[in-house]
Amino acid sequence: MGSHLCDHYVQEGHHVVCYDNLFSGDLNNVRHLFTNPKFKFVYGDVRDKDLLEKIMPRSDVVIHLAAQIHVDRSITETKLTYDVNVIGTQNVLEVSRMFDIDRVIFASSSEVYGSGETPKMSESHPLNAPHPYGASKIAADRMCYAYAKTYGMKINIVRLFNIYGPRQKDSGYGGVISVFTRRVASGQPPIVYGTGEQTRDYLYIKDAVRAYDLVLKSGANLAGTAINFGTGKEVTINHIAAEIIRLFGKQDTLKPAHVTGRPSEVERLCADITLAEKELGFKPQYSFDEGLKELVSWFQNYRSEEWTKER
Repeated sequence: MGSHLCDHYVQEGHHVVCYDNLFSGDLNNVRHLFTNPKFKFVYGDVRDKDLLEKIMPRSDVVIHLAAQIHVDRSITETKLTYDVNVIGTQNVLEVSRMFDIDRVIFASSSEVYGSGETPKMSESHPLNAPHPYGASKIAADRMCYAYAKTYGMKINIVRLFNIYGPRQKDSGYGGVISVFTRRVASGQPPIVYGTGEQTRDYLYIKDAVRAYDLVLKSGANLAGTAINFGTGKEVTINHIAAEIIRLFGKQDTLKPAHVTGRPSEVERLCADITLAEKELGFKPQYSFDEGLKELVSWFQNYRSEEWTKER
């Protein structure tokens, strides 16, 4: 997400500072920008408030994406998750307040809702995250709301549903679609936890960049307001696995491997994007299958070559 936003705003002519500890990111995602005088990379952590104070003065906008985002990891490393997601967010907000930053855009998550209690989940859906990751994002989400109301700061709270696309981490604690893609490309079956009938609302990366851009350029009147961005359509994990296998032409040789379900997994997430449509004119331009086809094409043309070199 961060690298795509860097691309977008550098191309628009803005000066962009990318602040990242590469905890889950990849420096190769922004290496092509190193020769651009409008781009600067700073190796840093949101838990380091002193360093934030050194790099944030003179900034107009802070897009805060930094987080420990993996549910499984949050279950085994709760303190790390809390420190990065909650204390890190407080540091970003406090330094933004200190230097009177014009806008802060915070990356919340659809995981704050827990499993859907309604067919589509609006911003008023109860915040019932059943795992430490979701709980930490609720705390950070509501802290952004509190800073907006208490200090009059222009803070937007973006609740993106599941993002997928090129450059997403595809090993270890990576995104399920990218992990499936890498496994199938290497001749391994995608590993599905539980029945595979869990559903998610997947938003392609180009639509996610558009969502952030709309918030930045049109969302000043939504300070303190949480905004959903998704497609409003559900996709099962089984469908994802089968479609990736089909796109690689391996239907006759690969089948998904099912293993025991994970604790506290959310069963279904589907966005109600009425607010984003009404206030910002947002409409996703990519269907799930269109985005997946583009991702697999990118992987075949770029990532698979890079992965072969790694081996």
